[in-house]
Amino acid sequence: MYIERVPNRNSPPAVLLRESFREDGKVRKRTLANLSKLPDEVVDGLRILLKGGVALKSFGDAFEILRSRPHGHVAAVLGTARALGLERLLDRRPSRMRSLALAMIAARVLDPRSKLATARGLTSETQADTLGEELGCGDVAAEELYAAMDWLLRRQRRIERTLAAKHVADGSLVLCDLTSVYFEGSKCPLAKRGYSRDGRRGKLQIVFALLCDSEGCPVAAEVFRGNTADPGSVAAQAEKLAGRFSLSRVVLVGDRGLLTKARIREDLAPAGLRWITALRAPAIRKLVSSGDLQLSLFDEQDLAEITAPKLYPGERLVVCRNPLLAAERARKREALLAATEDKLDLVVRATTRENRPLRGTDNIAVRADRALRSHKVGKHFTTTVTEDRFSYERDEEKIAAEAALDGIYVIRTNVSDEEIAAEDAVRAYKNLSRVERAFRSFKGVDLKVRPVHHRLEKRVRAHVFLCMLAYYVEWHMRRALAPLLFDDDDPDAAEADRTSPVEPARRSKAARAKAGRKRTPDGLPVHSFQSLLGDLATLTRNRVRPAVPGAMTADILARPTPLQHKALRLLGVRP
Repeated sequence: MYIERVPNRNSPPAVLLRESFREDGKVRKRTLANLSKLPDEVVDGLRILLKGGVALKSFGDAFEILRSRPHGHVAAVLGTARALGLERLLDRRPSRMRSLALAMIAARVLDPRSKLATARGLTSETQADTLGEELGCGDVAAEELYAAMDWLLRRQRRIERTLAAKHVADGSLVLCDLTSVYFEGSKCPLAKRGYSRDGRRGKLQIVFALLCDSEGCPVAAEVFRGNTADPGSVAAQAEKLAGRFSLSRVVLVGDRGLLTKARIREDLAPAGLRWITALRAPAIRKLVSSGDLQLSLFDEQDLAEITAPKLYPGERLVVCRNPLLAAERARKREALLAATEDKLDLVVRATTRENRPLRGTDNIAVRADRALRSHKVGKHFTTTVTEDRFSYERDEEKIAAEAALDGIYVIRTNVSDEEIAAEDAVRAYKNLSRVERAFRSFKGVDLKVRPVHHRLEKRVRAHVFLCMLAYYVEWHMRRALAPLLFDDDDPDAAEADRTSPVEPARRSKAARAKAGRKRTPDGLPVHSFQSLLGDLATLTRNRVRPAVPGAMTADILARPTPLQHKALRLLGVRP
């Protein structure tokens, strides 16, 4: 049976239900019913039924969505990693270990979680997105991820050597800094008590150092015991650069706490490495007292190069004065002095109160010492302690001597002026802020390297190395996506607006306008890196089946929004 529409001159066509049959070898047809009075949607439903389909109440019933999974952010991260050659960097030959290692790196950027939660997110039955499917992981156990971490750690030296060869050349700058992250537990030999940069007193911690190129792209990471002081890591970094990477002409840039005089003499000089660092405040005061540094230099300029043959033979010293930094240090000093005076006043009142006054030289001295140490400006006060009295006053001479050096810092280097000008040496030292930015990504909402829960030393090292590779992917993604992020996508223009490298860094005019309007020049919303990943995650992959018995399923990608389309295009990724 079938439905046929028959023209009817000037009247509406006749809708007839007909049947075909054979008679005497010929095909004939007969009309079974006249359907002309039925609504069109009923006629269309009958036509579908006669063709073996299923009548539906609405278009939405034509298909059944079996599963919908976030996919756009996976395509962005995994596509970037593959474009960077990360798969072949891990191992030339495909293997399950390589797929799991790449999955952990991508998952660290997408949604950093424990290894158990990551394993559940990759397994087909409980997957949170399409990452496991894209890499063909199938069912994943947490033990497999631990095995993949061990597999990755055995390749760390080769991977770092390849990254160094790709991003660092002889004669270029290498940025180095280290930080600490707190540790949960007590069984790891690397976990020790030390100076916590996380402000977690009483917690065990580990320390790790990061080597980056001049732009802040990471090339190597090294884990140390939690009680390792900053200078204690220099020997390992020197050996890595000069020995493992065979880079004898690079310039190592480290802060004043890292590259001390002893470490320069004992670690960098034997390796033949050149360096750029800065002087500590006591060393600057010594320069002033020796007459090598004249504060009158800054009457008309904010940067000057000097030499101090007796104190620093064969080295260059670039002296800078930042008036904004000077004002901020003066403000902070005054606030700390006032806060300390408030606590000292409590001691004074304790000795003069009528009810149970504070008595005894030792008792008063202990309370006063506690107040003086609270804000670390006790050196600027003189005190008088007797058996029943306490008094104090500011040491104006010491305060004035310290204030005279407000805003002054000294860059120290052994690189000749033919190779790097004084202004460029200052810029190189300030580039350490790019390593600090990396540490913020490591510790913040991006990669969540802390707290460390692993117990085995090799797993802790693998965990930090895995986070470094994840930041390597994130760093390249941020550069490509900068037009859509609050990040400055025109840093060269921002640098050109500065008349001196001593001036505070400023964002470019385009970046300030973008942040003010919260819109890009073409009208798209501006995002943070994490919120942009969240937006890309709404680009879903949907498993769809037509509402027809025996129909096959198909994966259909949602249509990208203009923002998603541009983000993927900037990354060079096809979803």
